[in-house]
Amino acid sequence: MKKILMTVCASALIVSSLSWAAEDEEDIEAKSIAELLQLVRDGKIANRRTNERREREFLADKSKQQKAVRDAEAAQRREEARSERLEAQFEKNEQDIAAKQEILQKRLGSLRELFGVLQQVSGDTQGVVEGSIVSAEYPGRGDWLGEFAQSMGRSSKLASIEEIEQLWAELQHEMTESGKVTRFTTEVTKLDGSKAEQEVIRVGDYNLISNGEYLAYDLNTGLITELPKQPSGRFVSSVSDLESASSGFVPFALDPTRGQLLQLQIEVPTIEERIRQGGTPGYVIITLGIIALLLSVERFFTLTSVGKRVDSQINSPDSADTSNPLGRILQVYHDNRDIDSENLVLKLDEAILKEEPAINARIAFIKIISMVAPLLGLLGTVIGMIVTFQAITLFGTGDPKTMAGGISQALITTVLGLVVAIPTVLLHSIVNARAMSIKHVLTEQSAGLIAQHAEKA
Repeated sequence: MKKILMTVCASALIVSSLSWAAEDEEDIEAKSIAELLQLVRDGKIANRRTNERREREFLADKSKQQKAVRDAEAAQRREEARSERLEAQFEKNEQDIAAKQEILQKRLGSLRELFGVLQQVSGDTQGVVEGSIVSAEYPGRGDWLGEFAQSMGRSSKLASIEEIEQLWAELQHEMTESGKVTRFTTEVTKLDGSKAEQEVIRVGDYNLISNGEYLAYDLNTGLITELPKQPSGRFVSSVSDLESASSGFVPFALDPTRGQLLQLQIEVPTIEERIRQGGTPGYVIITLGIIALLLSVERFFTLTSVGKRVDSQINSPDSADTSNPLGRILQVYHDNRDIDSENLVLKLDEAILKEEPAINARIAFIKIISMVAPLLGLLGTVIGMIVTFQAITLFGTGDPKTMAGGISQALITTVLGLVVAIPTVLLHSIVNARAMSIKHVLTEQSAGLIAQHAEKA
């Protein structure tokens, strides 16, 4: 009995699970085993009806699928037939095109070479025109050339006589304008970004100038701009000469490379920039050089004046003029005529020693500057090399610009030291020679006075 109940319960669970899967089935609780068995029987009937309905639906769907397959196969056959027709038409078109191209080649004959030459010349002329400074005065010349070259490249149609003549006219216009110096008014872009209308002189196909300065022509944008920096003065002076001239021949610094040499001249540093590259050692060297120059000039004129007064005193030995060293020595001699020769020698030597500091004043400092200037230049060289090696340590040797600053400082300070030292040595020699000549005259005259006094004694 127990086994029967377990079997009935399992069947009831299966039936209940099937009944829950049905769409319109509701949950019913069995109150007794008899009701449970009845529910099982009803479930089987319901399941059989559901299965029959599903089978009918499946058979109906299968017939629809078969019909769709037949329709698709029929469409495929139609498209395959259409594809065959198109392939045949394509092959026929290819044959017709080949035949017509052959006929075209025969008809073109030698004109085909002219077709290629025109296309090449129009393209080359466009590049020349767009890269020419003449386009600054006549903008937009390359538009037609570009369109003409593209139209000839896209189609096999030969150029007309008018188009060939226009191409020749553009070539002739470029050649003619390249040999002219013309004036025209156009828009110039300033360094601050502003634009102004001003008169510009075009020198052939090489340079543009205005207001005493060179101008730059940007080939990409077609703009005329001011240069951030002008070349050295001798080149700029030729610009002013050309602007002020109305006829004849005028010397002018022409750039045949159309801007490359001008750019190199702009990058050449001026004297002020070179001095600035020397840094602090360079400024110290220049300061010492100026001081040495001023001292040398002062000593030269002072000693020259003293020498003239000494020469004048030589001509009048009887009257002592105390405004010059020799006069003061003569005054000592006149004041001590009554003493013996030995004491007179001491008196005169003392007087000469008193005059020497004024004669040799600041000459030794000039000599010191001539010796210190090269040492300062060497100091700047060492500092510059230290900066260079630091740049190499940080950035390597891939970019020479990172080392240029230190090397420039090293070389500039050396040059400044030599530039100051060499003239200072020469100035010291000149001034020292003047001082020595004056001292020689004082010594000579003193010895003569002593000899004269000894003869009288």
